[in-house]
Amino acid sequence: MRAGATVINRPTSVQSSKGMEDLKVRISKYMSYLLRHNPEGLKMDAEGFVNLGELLAKMRRMYPGVDIRLIMEIVEGGDRRRFEMRDGRIRALYGHSIPVRISFEEDLEVSVLYHGTTCEAASKILREGLKPMRRNWVHLSPTIELARRVALRRTIRPVILRVDAARARMDGLKFYKACEEIYLSGELPPRYLSIAARY
Repeated sequence: MRAGATVINRPTSVQSSKGMEDLKVRISKYMSYLLRHNPEGLKMDAEGFVNLGELLAKMRRMYPGVDIRLIMEIVEGGDRRRFEMRDGRIRALYGHSIPVRISFEEDLEVSVLYHGTTCEAASKILREGLKPMRRNWVHLSPTIELARRVALRRTIRPVILRVDAARARMDGLKFYKACEEIYLSGELPPRYLSIAARY
């Protein structure tokens, strides 16, 4: 067994069930890293797909005992759809910093979206606009609460920005729905942004 590897045992109690959930989070984060940022030798096609068997073999080097059932639980579980499986292949749906070509349906209805961030970042965004930074897209939320949850990963006092999607769309900008909780766009100039809430 590789030094530092984590052996997976199925839970047999409430305490071990919590341990399994924590382990699934770590496995999901490693999957996201491989599929969004650095495939580490995995053959990835232009749409971001890699062979599921090859990903599983890669995952087992870090987490011996991980199986297809656990991967399926991660893909199908959670409050946001992060991954897609198709014909023996798997990909991340959004959050990429590497170039991939994923087709999303353009949203023509949503009028307001939100972006949660830190107080410091909010001031800069209101001056310079909301940019993808290291990612391919700007990530937006359909509700203030979802944006707050996202921002809480970075700060205990989030600022929620309101995006006037209706006005931006009238000016030619486009928005895409990645899943129920995630919308995507290109760079958004300051004129479409305002503060919705501070915590």
